[in-house]
Amino acid sequence: MQQSQKDDKKTASFRDQLATIDEKGKRVWVYAKKSAGKFTSARNLVGILLLIIFFAIPFISIQGEPFLLLNFIDRKIIVFGVQFWPQDFHLFFLAMLSLMVFIILFTVTYGRIWCGWGCPQTVFMEIIFRRIEYWIEGDHNRQKKLDKQAWNAEKVIKRLSKHIIFFAISFIIINFFLMYIIGAEEWKTFITGDPREHIIGLIGLIAFAGVFYFIFSWFREQVCTIVCPYGRLQGVLLDRQSIVISYDYVRGEPKGAFSKSEDRSKTDKGDCVNCNQCVQVCPTGIDIRNGTQLECINCANCIDACNAMMKKVGLKTGLIRYASETMIATGTKFKFTIRTIAYSFVLLVLLGVVTYSMLSRSEIEATVLRAYGSLYQEQAENKISNLYNIKLVNKTNEELPVTISLLSHDGEVQIIGEEIVVQSQSLGESVFFIILDKTDVTTHKMELEVGIYSNGKLIEKAETTFVGPEKKK
Repeated sequence: MQQSQKDDKKTASFRDQLATIDEKGKRVWVYAKKSAGKFTSARNLVGILLLIIFFAIPFISIQGEPFLLLNFIDRKIIVFGVQFWPQDFHLFFLAMLSLMVFIILFTVTYGRIWCGWGCPQTVFMEIIFRRIEYWIEGDHNRQKKLDKQAWNAEKVIKRLSKHIIFFAISFIIINFFLMYIIGAEEWKTFITGDPREHIIGLIGLIAFAGVFYFIFSWFREQVCTIVCPYGRLQGVLLDRQSIVISYDYVRGEPKGAFSKSEDRSKTDKGDCVNCNQCVQVCPTGIDIRNGTQLECINCANCIDACNAMMKKVGLKTGLIRYASETMIATGTKFKFTIRTIAYSFVLLVLLGVVTYSMLSRSEIEATVLRAYGSLYQEQAENKISNLYNIKLVNKTNEELPVTISLLSHDGEVQIIGEEIVVQSQSLGESVFFIILDKTDVTTHKMELEVGIYSNGKLIEKAETTFVGPEKKK
């Protein structure tokens, strides 16, 4: 009777607090049971594939450039072997906008499936750290027993070895993140060099490794419920048509213990046998039977656990499954909504714009400006010249010899100094004169168009102004 009252109280108050925080505000540790089933196997396969990609990318290069480099400090961004300069900021803006729309579209339609299948926090935790914990301390029951156990040689050895391994792996992971920022070659120099030459960097590396260690050894699921803003967006993005992990309350209620001697179809009991297996395997400690909750990361552990129990008791699987509230309530199948179709259209348009912008991206970015504070110069043979500065950004992996020619007017371009040669992935500067016949200078300030050529091919155009003598009225 007392137990029943406790269960009723818990059921009545489940929405008033997080599953991992008790009434006094203290942390409730989650001892997640090992999960097994088709969804768990598929998720493990996806996680292992993502880890292979994560650890391999820093060592992949395309035409001598890293596959991916995100050095925001030095403003060197390389994606798919192509370097992006500050002048390409509009491409990043469009890409980020497309990503935001994609997140909204995907969440509205499929819920937080990203969190359970692709998020680095989940992948590192479930594929690496939790497996090590199972290997050293055992499954959930053994972990509980070890926690309650008095400190002895066994507990000290297990805990110490686990935390040493956790920190070592955290240090390895943070080193790979560092490669994404400075590149694999620079990282090798950093690691093999004299520590005294970069002591601040080394301290920072260890500090970040400590943060990773803290997250995966203690903070864990709290990242998803307290820190990550994506989980908080669920209340705004999800609706009754969103596909989430759902408990079929129509079929499952009222809950009741299973008995081999009974014919469940002739009783008032639903298909839920109240085994609590779905709760025991949940990495965030929730009861999915209470409905969609902030902590749910759509990992599908509860689906596998429930299906396994349904098979054991001879009932139909799918009591917990990927479904929307509307599908559960009405028994209908998934349908695309008008909102989903609209998001898809906007996303396709944005992706088309980004793709076109990247494909039409010029090999060289040119900025031509008349020398600051300079006036026109009178030249021989009744000609006028203006002095210009040119800045050239070479976005290719090849050295580019550059020549300049006037496109809009007949005139002469005279380079000051050596011929212009811009090295690969670098910035080049030069100074030159534009010389026009005085008869062609019809106004005090007129617009010119300049062509930038490399190996006889027009690769960029730039506009500038030409200043001449003021015309008498």
